[in-house]
Amino acid sequence: MISRLFRPFNRFTGIRNRGINPQGFHVSQLKFYVFLLPLSVVMLLPIVFIVSSAFKPADELFAYPPRFFVVNPTLKNFTDLLSKTSTSGIPISRYLFNSILVTVITVASSIVVSSTAAYALSKKRFKLKQMLFAINNVALMFVPIAVTIPRFLIIEQLHLLNNFWVHILPVLAMPVGLFLLKQFIDGVPDEVIEAAQIDGASDLRIYWRIILPMIQPALATIAILTFQAAWNNTEASTLYVNNESLRTLAFYLNTLTTTAGANAAAGTNALAGTNSVAGVGVAAAGALIMFLPNLVIFVLLQSQVMSTMSHSGLK
Repeated sequence: MISRLFRPFNRFTGIRNRGINPQGFHVSQLKFYVFLLPLSVVMLLPIVFIVSSAFKPADELFAYPPRFFVVNPTLKNFTDLLSKTSTSGIPISRYLFNSILVTVITVASSIVVSSTAAYALSKKRFKLKQMLFAINNVALMFVPIAVTIPRFLIIEQLHLLNNFWVHILPVLAMPVGLFLLKQFIDGVPDEVIEAAQIDGASDLRIYWRIILPMIQPALATIAILTFQAAWNNTEASTLYVNNESLRTLAFYLNTLTTTAGANAAAGTNALAGTNSVAGVGVAAAGALIMFLPNLVIFVLLQSQVMSTMSHSGLK
């Protein structure tokens, strides 16, 4: 119906392709915009709230009824955050360095481990292949909190407590990453691999020259998932590390509100003017700092993620 109403204006759109999915704008797409634009606004609300809360003064953070948007933006939350970190025994640059190093090593290692395992499970023939993949699928059912105690016992037996590697090894192999990459590699034609083997290519060369270039969208998706798991991880610093210099930025920023509230309850004040109210403002600023890298990474790689979601289930 909409297309009929706008049919007299079709000659002004300059679109030659009138198929199901035209390459440019076409009036038949208006019905999708009517539905998707309001939905996109709803999806953006959490991001707007995080940004808005970081710049809210104390009276707006505790205003009733709550205010969604900031009225009088201020940088006081960020200055309080810098003041708080400057009084700590460990400089914030140390926490930031730990987080960056852990994230980079984890993302790179996870991509290598997941992609090589997925290649073996998808294209190689060996005993227990189906059972190993079934175990990986069963692991998808367990949330991290359900395996906290077994994971702690394993880490203790491996003598990794209070060790830098304890941040990396527990999240190195992600079941969802192996599952997604395996499904994606299943779509690579066996004939391509067989032709490479006839030409004398080794498994390593096939993996590097054929498999990796053909699964780049899936690799980008795994990079995002691993980045989020490593960058936002506070479990390792909380449960397995006692040395403050080995802890990450996510853990430190997560403890700011608790520390401020404890100081106020005990009658002490590590930061001039610090109380539970200031702690909430500092936490809001810290939440924005932790959120921005996730947003940037997703924006840069979102096209690859969409490609993965649309092709991972097809052979």
